[in-house]
Amino acid sequence: MAGFFATDFGILILTVLKALAIIVPVLIGMAYLTLAERKVLAAVQLRKGPNVVGPFGMLQPFADAVKMLMKETVVPAGANRLLFLMAPMLTFGLAVIAWAVIPVNDGWAIANINVGILYLFAISSLGVYGVIIAGWASNSKYAFLGALRSAAQMVSYEVSIGFVIVSVLLCVGSLNLNDIVLAQRHIWFAIPLLPMFVVFFISALAETNRSPFDLPEGESEIVAGFFVEYSAMAFALFYLGEYTNMILMSALTTILFLGGWLAPFGVVPFTWIPGPLWFIAKIVLCLTVFIWVRATFPRYRYDQLMRLGWKVFLPLSLAWLIITAGALMLFGWLPRAA
Repeated sequence: MAGFFATDFGILILTVLKALAIIVPVLIGMAYLTLAERKVLAAVQLRKGPNVVGPFGMLQPFADAVKMLMKETVVPAGANRLLFLMAPMLTFGLAVIAWAVIPVNDGWAIANINVGILYLFAISSLGVYGVIIAGWASNSKYAFLGALRSAAQMVSYEVSIGFVIVSVLLCVGSLNLNDIVLAQRHIWFAIPLLPMFVVFFISALAETNRSPFDLPEGESEIVAGFFVEYSAMAFALFYLGEYTNMILMSALTTILFLGGWLAPFGVVPFTWIPGPLWFIAKIVLCLTVFIWVRATFPRYRYDQLMRLGWKVFLPLSLAWLIITAGALMLFGWLPRAA
C-alpha cells in the first residue's frame, strides 16, 4: 500500500514539474510579447516605445504587473459580484490548460493523448463563456454589446477553423498532435494545403479578437468591449488570456501546418538545431505576423467580419475539405502518421 501511494505521489510530482516546464516559459513569453508588440508598434509609428524601466525597457512587463497587483479591483454597484470576478479567471484558466496537449518536441507534452485536437476544440468552445459572463455580469450596455459581438465572432470563425482542422486530419489519419507533426517529415502541410493555412491563420486572428477583427473591443464605439468595467488584476487576467491565446494559436498553426519541431524539409544542417528551438522560432514568426497585421490593417466593419466568415471562409474551407478527401480517395493514399 505504501508503495502504491509512493508511486502515485511520484507521478503527481512529475506531472506538476512537466506542467511548470510548459506554463512558466509560456507566461514569461506572454509578458515579453506585450513588450515586443509595444516596441514594434512604436517603430511603425516612429516612436520609441517603452524605454525607461530597465535596460531598453526590458523590465516594463514586470512593472506593469506590479502596478496591476497594487490597484484596487472596483466592482460596479449593479454587477453580479461572483460572476464578475469569475469571468477573467475562467478566461485565463482556459488559455493556460489548453497547453496540456501541445507537444514542443517528439513526445514532449504534459498529456500526449490520442484525442488532443478534440481537447483543444472543447477548450476553445468554452472560451466564449468567459466573455459572455463578463459582459452580462458587468451590468453595462457597452460591456454586454461587446460580449455579444465577441460570442458571434468566435462561434462564426470556429466553424471554418473546424473544417480546416478536419482537412489536416484527413491527411494524417490521427487526432494526436504528435502524429500530426510526424506526418510532416517530408513536406509541411502549409504547402499542399496553402489555402487552408491562410484561412486558419486569418480565422485565428478573429478567434483571438485581434486586429483587424478586434470588434469586441471597439474603442471608438463601445469604449473597450466586454471588459470596460474591469480594473486592476481582473483586467490584467483578460489581457493575459488574450496574449496567451495568441501564443496558443501560433503553436497550433506551427503544429498543423509548419511541421512543429521538425527542421525545414529535413535539410541536414538544420536538423542539428534542437527541435524545441525550431518550435519556438516558428511560434515567434507567427506572433510577428500577428503584430504586423495589427500595425498595418484597419479594422473591419461588423457586417464585413460576418460576411467574410460565413460567405467566404466557410464555403472555401468546406470545398477544400471535399477536394482533399476526393484527392486522397482518387490516388488511393492511406494516411499514415508515423
